[in-house]
Amino acid sequence: QVLSLPIVVIVHGNQDNNAKATVLWDNAFSEIDRVPFMVAERVPWEKMCDTLNLKFKAEVQTTKGLLKEHYFFLAQKIFNDHSASLEDFQSRSVSWAQFNKEILPGRGFTFWQWFDGVLDLTKRCLKSYWSDRLIIGFISKQYVCKLLSTEPDGTFLLRFSDSEIGGVTIAHVIRGKDGSSQVENIQPFSAKDLSIRSLGDRIRDLGQLRNLYPNIPKDQAFGSHYNKEQTGKD
Repeated sequence: QVLSLPIVVIVHGNQDNNAKATVLWDNAFSEIDRVPFMVAERVPWEKMCDTLNLKFKAEVQTTKGLLKEHYFFLAQKIFNDHSASLEDFQSRSVSWAQFNKEILPGRGFTFWQWFDGVLDLTKRCLKSYWSDRLIIGFISKQYVCKLLSTEPDGTFLLRFSDSEIGGVTIAHVIRGKDGSSQVENIQPFSAKDLSIRSLGDRIRDLGQLRNLYPNIPKDQAFGSHYNKEQTGKD
């Protein structure tokens, strides 16, 4: 006899997400010579960061992994703590319940369900944008406001939606005549939206978007991602 890699048997596609979470946790955190089915209930946050990074790069098929600031945002999300520093999180451990049992505050889904939605969207529609580092992605709405509030009118960035699974949204600055600035978030685009019209073309369509944060003209940043518009009667 020989021990297999972890498997989960499911009877419906809606169980796929939870099954993937079980397999990922078991693969990443079980000891090689453990008693079958014995898996740690809590793991160090640093180990979790490595696992999420490896999973992201493998799933999206990109060499561009997660950055330190991405881990900080993910830690704030999974621990529901916006007052701790990056160093504070490094000494913490994360539980299976926090990973895929407890519903995120004010949402209808778990941390893993949200992260898996980001993986799927990036893999299907955003791989080239992510690989070109055009998407910050893992960043909170509050921090976006702080970043963009002093920027010129029309400065924008791309972040993964907090409120929807598998959505990417564009945050941009609108500056009033009195000089006051306001940060607007466009309704998130899903994989279905982006299969109808690509992200690059949607950015080209939106005249209020001028420079990708911090200061790259949008045509320079996204020009290679524009589709040549079809002309004629079709």
